[in-house]
Amino acid sequence: MPRLKLEISGSYPFSTEIPVRVSDLNYGAHVGNDALLSILHEARLRYLRSMGYENELNISGAGLIMTDVAVTYRSEGFLGDVLKIEVGIADVTRVGFDFVYRVFNQTRDQEMALAKTAMAAFDVEKRKVQNLPEPFRRKIPASLTCEVRSNG
Repeated sequence: MPRLKLEISGSYPFSTEIPVRVSDLNYGAHVGNDALLSILHEARLRYLRSMGYENELNISGAGLIMTDVAVTYRSEGFLGDVLKIEVGIADVTRVGFDFVYRVFNQTRDQEMALAKTAMAAFDVEKRKVQNLPEPFRRKIPASLTCEVRSNG
């Protein structure tokens, strides 16, 4: 069966810490897939706030919507573990870009996951994709590259 390979290189301009909550656990008593997406969403929002944006609904005149996600898991996270999530932006296009993430479990001193979420600029009133606003584009540090491959 083909496996997903996510390669991210460069330096992350932002990081934040998020503790694992009981609601993040699945029946295996570790961080669930759905919870990791929620954790990434929180880290993404914190990064946007550090850039001067309140939320994903107005990024210099455009909303943001997620068009795909890729996650590769390296280790588990458990209740009370503190996760350091590094966030950056890669692969900017006319209408979007990728948020890229490195999740490091500080409590266990292990990399937990690598992820990327493809985002598109979206006109929330017209319900359609639009060009990425130039003021936002100018704020993006050009420090990361991301490649997603399948080994099969």
